[in-house]
Amino acid sequence: MQNPSHFTGERSMENLQYLLAVARGEEPAELLFRGGRIVNVLSGEIHEGDVAVAGGRIVGIGDYEEGKTIVEAEGLFLAPSFIDGHIHLESTMLTIPEFARAVVPRGTGGVVVDPHEFANVAGTAGIEYVIESARGVPLDVSVMVPSCVPATPLETSGAEIGPDDIASFLGRRGVIGLAEMMNYPGVYLGWESELAKIACAAGYPVDGHAPGLGGRNLNAYILAGAGSDHECTAAEEAQEKLRRGMHILIREGSTERNLRDLLPLVTPMNATNFSFASDDRHPADLAEEGHIDHAVRTAIACGLDAVLAFQLATINTARHYRLAGIGAIAPGYYANIAVFEDLRAARPIEVYYRGTLVARQGAFLGETGKGTPALPSPMHVKPLPDDAFAVPVRGELRGIRVVGVIPGQILTRALVEKPAIRDGLVVSDPERDILKLAVVERHRGTGNIGVGFVRGFGLRRGAIASTVCHDAHNIIAVGVDDRDIAKAVRVLAELGGGQCVIDEGTVAARLALPVGGLVSDRPLEDVRSAVHALSAAARRLGCVLRDPFMTLSFLALSPVPALRVTDRGVVDAERFEIVDVLI
Repeated sequence: MQNPSHFTGERSMENLQYLLAVARGEEPAELLFRGGRIVNVLSGEIHEGDVAVAGGRIVGIGDYEEGKTIVEAEGLFLAPSFIDGHIHLESTMLTIPEFARAVVPRGTGGVVVDPHEFANVAGTAGIEYVIESARGVPLDVSVMVPSCVPATPLETSGAEIGPDDIASFLGRRGVIGLAEMMNYPGVYLGWESELAKIACAAGYPVDGHAPGLGGRNLNAYILAGAGSDHECTAAEEAQEKLRRGMHILIREGSTERNLRDLLPLVTPMNATNFSFASDDRHPADLAEEGHIDHAVRTAIACGLDAVLAFQLATINTARHYRLAGIGAIAPGYYANIAVFEDLRAARPIEVYYRGTLVARQGAFLGETGKGTPALPSPMHVKPLPDDAFAVPVRGELRGIRVVGVIPGQILTRALVEKPAIRDGLVVSDPERDILKLAVVERHRGTGNIGVGFVRGFGLRRGAIASTVCHDAHNIIAVGVDDRDIAKAVRVLAELGGGQCVIDEGTVAARLALPVGGLVSDRPLEDVRSAVHALSAAARRLGCVLRDPFMTLSFLALSPVPALRVTDRGVVDAERFEIVDVLI
């Protein structure tokens, strides 16, 4: 990792002389934390000491007397701010300023983001949107360039990003590497298209994405360049990847909750090879459970040593992604500091960003940047014919393929079930919790509609739909009745993107997402209220899932096993091919 004190062009010699004088105690610190208990993630201990800050950086720890502003920290814990090792900000449905307002008071000081949701909708303009939105926000936003736009050729996205596009972003300030290589079969099989993307990122971190991959194919995947993985759902899988040198991002998102299953692997001997990541975090969960603080709190409650937990949440992530200057409290590091009364509770009473107080007692005090640029929300949906979602019986029907939802995971099961038939059509069967699942293309006006079936929602009537639909973000809907599914699609087309619940032809709840069809332009409180209303409306229809819209959003994710539905049809995500819904 680069020495955090050496940043080309960041300081003049005169400024450096001033900082050195403060470090030597010859000049007063601009900010002095006096008498705190430093959570030292470098030495792996907690020790007492003052922390002197000048020019936004920590210039010294130990014994200091003078400070222009003094924080009396006796009995308090001083820790580096948390860093999320992998997140899609789009899943929060918040703009970056609103996201910062939600997570900074919880101790988050940095995020490693993969904007491939915005990129799948708007291409390179989506990446630019994230970079511009982050300017002036008291949060270090480090961007990984999306590698798989589209994620696979089994769906229709709004754009394509190739090696030349990737190369044009790498090296820009705040752009740190290549995001998750989701087409992992293409990588380990040596497809030139995928290897060319990795070649562009030579010398940069390359994120992996390889759910369930093991054995020789895993060896090949790592050999090609994938350095991390956030898709492990079982300890055995993570152990195999750890043994082969991958950095394991322990994911604790809204739908993907893997922390308790993976945490037993972490020991003092191997902890440097683990970090925390949220991947996809719902706005209600951000507001109520938290962000990386939730992962730290949960890990400690599960028995992990508190200092180890803080290492996973800070310096480990910074070192893996080569984020110079953040992740620790030591000379030369930025003064991104969270102050705690109780380390195990992991709820900061104050948060500082580069030496400036940005949150106190859960209230955000920082600036919200320079505003967010516009990002269009394409909604090129052709008129739906009356039979848009009909599944006619053909031949000697032995069964239908059904996507099986696994609560708490984005993995699905590939089920085969007896069809319910009415008037020569295969229809939803709410008595057995088998519902129609449809994806309607919205980017290019192709008229593509993929139709399948799903088990796990529990709806007894109506439909729910969303334009948050990983990864191409077409319109996805699940419902009992074709007419309600069609109504839901039309409502979202008129809304310009969003989410809705339809109850026998009536709009029961909805949320507009005008930024790319993915993100609201409203404050966190408004989004949270709308999300609760959507979930409550879905429950009134009989839905049994804790977070139905987050679950729905992943059912078109063609790179993740086992069965999916995209605008091109039912996808066998293990064989990477379109299959017939009828057997």
